[in-house]
Amino acid sequence: MRREKSLLESLVRSSASPWMDGSGTMADVVISSRVRLARNLRDIEFPHRMDERTASGVLEKVKEAVSDINARRAVPELTCIDLEDVSELDRQVLVEKHLMSPQHAQPLPGRGLVTRPDERVSIMVNEEDHLRVQCLYSGLELDEAYITANGIDDLLDERLDFAYDERTGFLTACPTNVGTGLRVSVMVHLPALAIGDEVSRVLSAVNKMGLVVRGLYGEGTEGQGNVYQVSNQITLGQTEKEILENLALIAKQVVAEERRYRETLMKNQRTALEDRIFRAWGILTNARSMSSSEAVKLWSDVRLGVELGLIEGLDTRHINEILVIAQPNFVMRSAGRTMTLEERDVTRAELVRRHLAKVKPS
Repeated sequence: MRREKSLLESLVRSSASPWMDGSGTMADVVISSRVRLARNLRDIEFPHRMDERTASGVLEKVKEAVSDINARRAVPELTCIDLEDVSELDRQVLVEKHLMSPQHAQPLPGRGLVTRPDERVSIMVNEEDHLRVQCLYSGLELDEAYITANGIDDLLDERLDFAYDERTGFLTACPTNVGTGLRVSVMVHLPALAIGDEVSRVLSAVNKMGLVVRGLYGEGTEGQGNVYQVSNQITLGQTEKEILENLALIAKQVVAEERRYRETLMKNQRTALEDRIFRAWGILTNARSMSSSEAVKLWSDVRLGVELGLIEGLDTRHINEILVIAQPNFVMRSAGRTMTLEERDVTRAELVRRHLAKVKPS
């Protein structure tokens, strides 16, 4: 229990995550790559049909499997956190850090989160499926994320009896996940396309290719800060390799479009672009009150300036942390109390100023 509390405290207090560090392929546009595997235990109702006792039983089975994996030291140590012992505020911070979904933060019995200190791996227990194994990497690194997720899946498969049909594949609560149970996504930052009013055209083309586009926090959210998640829509009838290759190919095309517009802006509208970027920097470093949406919008302009080399002395990792710092629950967690909207805006501005004061850009 002490280890669980220590890890939880570390997760909710820190605005940094390795998958946001700006490393990896095409990281100037692709913020992160995510691979998620949906798995269920054989002969047990799906989570939306389970009673409290069954849900608790699933969580205990997962805890036992994790304990055995740690005992054999097969991977960096995993920790299983019982979400029933986690406050509503801390659960929402975990959502803001992309370690679990908004749906998983609901206070229902038997819910747990398995993760490790580097935050690359998180396993949601009793969300839509019994297990959602998720791996996050910075940049366009879908293959690396899949290798990690597949390795964790193999270790769990040795200890848990997954629901699998020889003809259909892995059985899941949602029909769109049946088969491989594999969902892959990339989080892309498209500020130049937004300035050029071309985002809708590009994302519409992506949708026509059979992929789905969501906002910063996945299903049901908007593209705050010109950030979008692009993911596969079906898992049946395609191999894992085909799903990974298809998304990587389309992601590279989106990256090429964004880079092309960045070059156009630098060539034809450099003065206006610099003015926009440095105005955003000035507000972020001096504002006394700031909403979450405004902070993320300004972050988008400043990150573009960093990636174009217009703001020197800043690294992407440091700037990306603003995506977490700006979120309402992280602000309240940092202050140690619930707040009114106005109080959050004041505290958010202070947190951002303090964070950016650590660096001296030229």
